[in-house]
Amino acid sequence: MAATPVTQELAAFVAGLQCDRLPAGLRERTRFLLLDLVGNIVRGRHDAESTPPLLAAARALGFGAGSSAVFGDSARYTPAGAALLNGALAHSLDFDDTHAAGSLHPGAPVIPAALAAAEMAGADGRTVLAAIVAGYEVTCRLALALPAGDHYDRGYHPTATCGAFGAAAAAARVFGLDAERVAHAFGIALSQAAGSLQFLANGAWTKRFQVGWSATNGLVAATLAREGFRGAAEALEGKAGFLRAYAPNPVPERALQALGAEWELMNTAVKPYPSCRYGHASVDAALALRAEHGLKAEEIEAVTIGLPAKGMLLIGAPLDYKRNPRNVVDGQFSGPFVVACALARGHFGWDSYAWLQDADIRRIMALTVCEQDPEIEAEFPANMSGKVTLRARGKEFVRKVVVPKGEPANFLTEAELRAKFHGLCDAVLGKERAAQLADAVLGLERAADVHGMMRLGAPLMAARLAGE
Repeated sequence: MAATPVTQELAAFVAGLQCDRLPAGLRERTRFLLLDLVGNIVRGRHDAESTPPLLAAARALGFGAGSSAVFGDSARYTPAGAALLNGALAHSLDFDDTHAAGSLHPGAPVIPAALAAAEMAGADGRTVLAAIVAGYEVTCRLALALPAGDHYDRGYHPTATCGAFGAAAAAARVFGLDAERVAHAFGIALSQAAGSLQFLANGAWTKRFQVGWSATNGLVAATLAREGFRGAAEALEGKAGFLRAYAPNPVPERALQALGAEWELMNTAVKPYPSCRYGHASVDAALALRAEHGLKAEEIEAVTIGLPAKGMLLIGAPLDYKRNPRNVVDGQFSGPFVVACALARGHFGWDSYAWLQDADIRRIMALTVCEQDPEIEAEFPANMSGKVTLRARGKEFVRKVVVPKGEPANFLTEAELRAKFHGLCDAVLGKERAAQLADAVLGLERAADVHGMMRLGAPLMAARLAGE
């Protein structure tokens, strides 16, 4: 039986994708996802502990001798260096977009490759938007075809592995490659697709690096294909191709299901809060209760967070540890901390980690318990739901959130996305320049090139963070 021609079909899809033919809602969502990722990059450039050695290595390797931009940085880099750094920085805060069914973060490898290629080629904004859509579709559809769970079981990190092909698709579309050369780009990306889950053993920074490197791999693959370099045939479905080599029981036809009619990009969520996704519904619930009843921190008497079993493993237990976060990572995986921030301050963002020792938040955490809630468990895995039950003023208040904010069915508004963006970028760029950058990103479809937008991502000296 002949193999499903996944490589040829996806290559033809990428080569033929035109911005003018994309649904208006899809184009808008693409701009929103771009805005979200740019904000992550800007703040990751300045706050992630892995950034200084990453930049030092990039410069030592000669990646600093170019004219391509990295958001949040005044220096310029080679195209490959810019793709690497933008991709790694995008993933450094664990605040970037998520495709739940594919168990990956498609924006971090795809968008940096598209932008680096656009600076190389002088591409216009419409071309870049089409390229980003192409990259998301390839990345997410390959994850679904593996499927991602089996891929994980073999120790692979699908954001990096599938992302290399998505990055190649995005860069190839920017370059205007025909279907044959896009297929060659996939064949070249096959030789580079890598990403290991071994970072879990010690919290290694390789998780961030391999995502950035997949953006570079995709850019390199598309550039080689553009210059006539030959890639492996049947790169995706072949006997030693990606799907069969990287998972035991792939479903190749899943990559092509409703291709061009249903958009996996629209199934991508954004994180409104910089923490484990299992806690987001509870943060939504806490914020809603606080606003509805005008609750104050000193009025909180007891809090119960209802979670599914897998949520308990990550953010609910052991309770004594979760009540006493010592650093940012502890806070990101502490249900008591994120809910206490919401209740005490009516807000939870990246800067909230400065409150780890705040007296009000510490008091609420000490009053908080986490429990597996049957009602919430029944919603899982279709929804990452949560419930908050609290006592205040001698009364009990309860709020259940089935679909947390940011999921495709409960997506952020433009105003909410801008608020997240400013929460990340104002400290680096200054409020005025951050607003100009946001406007440029959301107006990319009308831009003759990306250079103006990229320049706005460089901080002015007066707005730079202390010590930069």
